[in-house]
Amino acid sequence: MREEMERREEAELRRSHQKPRSPEGWGLLLVLWYLAFYKPIITESHLRRKNMEFIFIRFSAWQYAGCDKLWAGLVTTLCDSVRHHFGALPLSVYHVMGTRPRFASGFSQKEWVLKRGTCLKLWGLLFILAVGLTILLVALLVPGVKEHHALKVVGSAVTSLSGSSLVLGAFSILKNLLISEKQKIERLTNSEKFTTQLGFMSKVRREVEVLVDFLTFMEIFERRRLRVVLEITSLDICYPEKVAGVLNAMNTLLSDTNVPFIFILAVDPSVIVPCLEQTGCMKGLADNGYLYLNRTVTLPFSIPAMGARSRLRCLEAAIETREDLMYRIITGNVERRRAKCRHGGCVTASVPSLEEADAEAVRSIHEAFRCLHDGADPLARYLPTNAAHLRRIVNTIPITLRLLLHGAGAPSPRAAAAWVVLADRWPCRLSWALQCLEDAWQNHPGPDFGSRSLWIIFQENVGELSALQQPLHNVLSLDADPDLFQSFLARDFPFTAHDAHTFLGVTVNLDHSIRHKMGLLRGLDRLKKAATP
Repeated sequence: MREEMERREEAELRRSHQKPRSPEGWGLLLVLWYLAFYKPIITESHLRRKNMEFIFIRFSAWQYAGCDKLWAGLVTTLCDSVRHHFGALPLSVYHVMGTRPRFASGFSQKEWVLKRGTCLKLWGLLFILAVGLTILLVALLVPGVKEHHALKVVGSAVTSLSGSSLVLGAFSILKNLLISEKQKIERLTNSEKFTTQLGFMSKVRREVEVLVDFLTFMEIFERRRLRVVLEITSLDICYPEKVAGVLNAMNTLLSDTNVPFIFILAVDPSVIVPCLEQTGCMKGLADNGYLYLNRTVTLPFSIPAMGARSRLRCLEAAIETREDLMYRIITGNVERRRAKCRHGGCVTASVPSLEEADAEAVRSIHEAFRCLHDGADPLARYLPTNAAHLRRIVNTIPITLRLLLHGAGAPSPRAAAAWVVLADRWPCRLSWALQCLEDAWQNHPGPDFGSRSLWIIFQENVGELSALQQPLHNVLSLDADPDLFQSFLARDFPFTAHDAHTFLGVTVNLDHSIRHKMGLLRGLDRLKKAATP
């Protein structure tokens, strides 16, 4: 969008030879002059302008999830960001002296029309003020007239009346300068009568209308189109009623024609749709959240699956942060050791062993990360396309390797990284295989049991998992592609029962309550089968 903005700016400059203006420096004085004495006119030439400026606003719904009305947070963020972009003074002056833009009559190209009424009023007040001051000074200073109290009273009254009008205007500007639109809306929402306050929505809507008119005014002044782009994120981790409130606020702001707002709704529909279907906003839409989204979103864009290069770039960015963290840990350990040596304290024999263990852990972590980042390694093919899952894998691998190194005979870093990926991508199927492995070990222990393949154990009991599909529906939805699970365990990483036993104690990224639930369901299912004659 920024590149498109720059391209359009250059093309418009070549076409019209008019440079855009900015409300900064001398431009601030110019915009205040236009606000006070001119009416903006939307002409045909303005509508033909192709250059555009995007005002980007990021709205994280999670930051406002605790307030009663999440949509009020959306409106306050909008008002506060526009105020910060253009400055508080122009918006405050527009509230007091600004005129709503109107369309030109005919094909007139005149974008500014003098406010004759405002000019006459101002010159009239200044003239009356000058007359009042003159009368007052004559009554106070001219000899022979000092004794006439009537002139003093007339001069004071005229001066006070004319001066008070100017002071009231200045006070209104100062009030709007100190009290922003965000504070006004927050004051309304903090009111004890908020839930029953009549006309609350009309007041909020009035503030938004003033903001839209101000943006149109600034469009004409800056000689370019303005679009406010609101990026809404973190909506899929809020409560269902909050989700519906934000979407309703979006529809309200977009209900008027020619509003300068663009909403980028970055959400996961599989999470948002159930939230919408739990609220009352689905009445009349057959309780179909997808239908509601289709009527709300005018330009759907589903981000395609991440390619191999994108996955590796995302992984590399995550690894760099971890390497930076490890660098701080290593340097911190070195500094502590030097500090002990400087203060004359003898270092015990256990410190070198701890340092060696830490260095070995760092080497293993780096080796595991290199395997992940190697495009030729089969492990890279199983990396998730979701950045949050990638981050979880990168954060889990160092912990898993450090825990493994505390035991004897730790497996290779590549195998540990593969196990972490397996637990992250297929938590349900891995938990089922581990539960079946545990039950089989309890019932039929043997010397050769540790060499059995984990995939074979899963395959032998997959029919039982299919029978429990209904109670395990939510857990099964966490798993990735089942075909990839088969190729992972059967071909690329054939983990055995012994490997599973080694890794199980250090598997921190697998919810063990899933396995516990599977054990209970499996036991109940066997009891039912045993009770059946």
